[in-house]
Formats: sequence, structure tokens, C-alpha cells
Amino acid sequence: MFTSDLLSNKRVLITGGGTGLGKAMAGRFLELGAAVHICGRREEVLEQTAAELSQASKGSIHAIPCDVRNRDAVEAMIDSIWQEAPVDILVNNAAGNFIARTEELSPRAWESVINIVLMGTLHCTMACGRRWLKEKHSGTVLSISATYAPVGSAYVVPSAVSKAGVEALTRSLAVEWGNRGIRLNAIAPGPIPTQGAFSRVLPLPKLEPIARERIPLRRFGTTEEMANLAAFLVSDGSSYVNGEVIRMDGGEFLQGAGEFSNLGRALSDEDWESLKPRKKS
Repeated sequence: MFTSDLLSNKRVLITGGGTGLGKAMAGRFLELGAAVHICGRREEVLEQTAAELSQASKGSIHAIPCDVRNRDAVEAMIDSIWQEAPVDILVNNAAGNFIARTEELSPRAWESVINIVLMGTLHCTMACGRRWLKEKHSGTVLSISATYAPVGSAYVVPSAVSKAGVEALTRSLAVEWGNRGIRLNAIAPGPIPTQGAFSRVLPLPKLEPIARERIPLRRFGTTEEMANLAAFLVSDGSSYVNGEVIRMDGGEFLQGAGEFSNLGRALSDEDWESLKPRKKS
């Protein structure tokens, strides 16, 4: 579908790039000639991913440990990358989510999601954006949202609140920064099986067929499909696309809002009890 040099001479930073969707995008961008930096909190995971992807691609990949919740850490990371050359593309992919009854969430549970999803996106976007504007360097931001961001969803309320903020940030800055060479877009994916994240939002086997039944195409998406869409949106081939949130969900959103709202009927009190996080002994 794409020429092998589609992203040549492009420098990319992907947050949450060590696993899941971030890893898939990193691999695809490398295949298309980009120089990729991946960041995340777990250094060992990042290094393993970088080693794995570097063996299968022609691009260069660098792993940088960073907690995007910490603005100072983000600024230090961006400074370290910028010493060689500016980033051209930022992908805000770092996320945290789990299903829970909202009334049972502690303040720390709210903060853990909001600080990663919303504040982490804000920290990284502003760190790159200020540098781009100061240097009059064009830039592209792609953020990963969720299909339920515009309408909300029961049982994932901290994520819904955070993703709605990410979409508002995307649309607002697309207008404010567009005339200075910076464009911002987002992808709102439906269910895509990935290691770790998928098990947190569909933690019981009986939930998977229920989720699949909601999708008109009757299947989940793939990381390859997600990575291809991301590659198009960050490439120069989509340079007139600005301020858009592209849904990639097999038609699920059109069938009914609130991706997780049906869990109130699907789960028993015993199921909810089993999903509560357990304190480590």
C-alpha cells in the first residue's frame, strides 16, 4: 500500500511505544524509513522492543525511559532527542484504562488514568509544540483516542473524561497552530487485541463474544490495520487532514454509543468483585 520511503527523513516519538499499539506503530514506521524513538516507564520492555524491531527493519530505533505523567521528565526527554535534531512527528499513545464501577474508584485510580492519558498527552504535545513554534519547524501530532470519547461510556469514566480532553486538545490546537505548520489529528480505535491492555478492558472470557457482537463486521481490528492508518495520517500524503478524529472500529460506534455501557447487564456482582484490584501481599 505504501512506498518503502514514505517516512524517510522523518523523526518520530511514540509514547507507550514498548508494547501493544505503540509497538505496532513503531515497527511500521521503521519499515517505512523513519527514525523512531519510543518511550515508556519500563526500561527493560523498551529495550527488548527496540532490539526486536531493529533486527527486522531498515530504520533506526531508540528507547528512552520516561514517565509522561511527569512534565519535567518529558522536557528532559525532549531535550535529549532535540540535541541531535527536532522531532517531526509525535504520537501520543501512552494510556491506562480498566473497567470498574465508578462509585468504587479511589481518587488515586482517577489520577492514574487522567495523569497518563490527558496530562501525559498535554505534556508531550506542549513540549514539542513550543519547540516547533520557536524554531518555525513544521510538525505533526497524532493522538490515540477512543470511540466513546465524544459520548462517554459507563464503567470506564476516567478514560472517557481523559480521551474527551485529548480530542478537544487536538481540535483546538489544529486551529491555533495550523497556520504555523503544525497539524494535529487523532485515531479512535475500536477493540484491537493487544497484550496487556485488551485483558484489562475485557478481563473475562465471556465479554469477548459480547464485544464482537456489537461490531457490524463481527471481528476485532488488528494492530497492522491500526499501524497502517497511523502511517498515512503522519505522512505528507495526508498533509491536508487537520483536526480530525478518525474512527477505526468496524462500524461499532454507529451501532450504539458507550462501548462498555452494556456491562451492567453482562456482569454479576460476583464478576465485579472478581475484577477489583487485589493488594499485593
